[in-house]
Amino acid sequence: MSKIFMFDALRAATDEEMEKDLTVCVIGEDVGHYGGSYKVTKDLHSKYGDLRVLDTPIAENSFTGMAIGAAITGLRPIVEGMNMSFLLLAFNQISNNAGMLRYTSGGNFTLPLVIRGPGGVGRQLGAEHSQRLEAYFQAIPGLKIVACSTPYNAKGLLKSAIRDNNPVVFFEHVLLYNLQEEIPEEEYLLPLNKAEVVRSGKDITILTYSRMRHHVIQALPTLLKEGYDPEVIDLISLKPLDIDSISVSVRKTHKVLIVEECMKTAGIGAELIAQINEYLFDELDAPVVRLSSQDIPTPYNGSLEQATVIQPSQIIDSVKNIIISSKAITT
Repeated sequence: MSKIFMFDALRAATDEEMEKDLTVCVIGEDVGHYGGSYKVTKDLHSKYGDLRVLDTPIAENSFTGMAIGAAITGLRPIVEGMNMSFLLLAFNQISNNAGMLRYTSGGNFTLPLVIRGPGGVGRQLGAEHSQRLEAYFQAIPGLKIVACSTPYNAKGLLKSAIRDNNPVVFFEHVLLYNLQEEIPEEEYLLPLNKAEVVRSGKDITILTYSRMRHHVIQALPTLLKEGYDPEVIDLISLKPLDIDSISVSVRKTHKVLIVEECMKTAGIGAELIAQINEYLFDELDAPVVRLSSQDIPTPYNGSLEQATVIQPSQIIDSVKNIIISSKAITT
């Protein structure tokens, strides 16, 4: 076991897959000589050359389209968005090409493509650099969507994403790159379609992902001290949602709290509520509650920015309220 930062875990996954498979390449702004905006590709250009770690102009639509074409013709490109917000400029390519071509070609083309990079609400990065795009991409048929949350799952998930023959949008949170964790030195892979039970419990199911996993963990000591026993599930796979794992938990706890950084309107939480109500309505002792970011552009002001994102104290209060209200309903 070795203790490494999350950006190093992502770099190691990329390095190992590039060494193993000559078709794997990296494309994006400043991924080469600069080493990536968060050092995920640091020094890889000196090992693999400037054509396998290709610095591009500031033209997201163009180089994403180029990567899709490269995937169709046999390469396995990794597109880094310097900030995932910039990939809105490539939305047409991701939607109309990456998501559709395997289907519209009748299966004649595969698209082994990873689109990865930093996203989420950082620290005073401004509205344009603090967007949460997971709900934007969730509506696109043909994509897989993954949100890593720890160095361990970041490495195992990225290696699996690179080997997958479908386009994978891989979300990394800008504030988790310096998170440290011990991970195995031997190779391992993690499934792209499975949630992780972070903590088993019997009182309530807390569904979360990305940075909010850590806010939930911060809330746990207080909840445990006060006698509550929550089960915590990191979704990891945002598309498809692992409804099987969610179902097992809900049938045990009968109560659900969703904690996300996504916007409340049409966010990941909204889709979760729809599926839980569709498949598990009779298992619920209380309505599903979601804690989501406010539906406003993220403020630059630090205090206002913090107020838009869910905090551990809100998670604690919500767990208590749901359990108390469910007892009142059932009695």
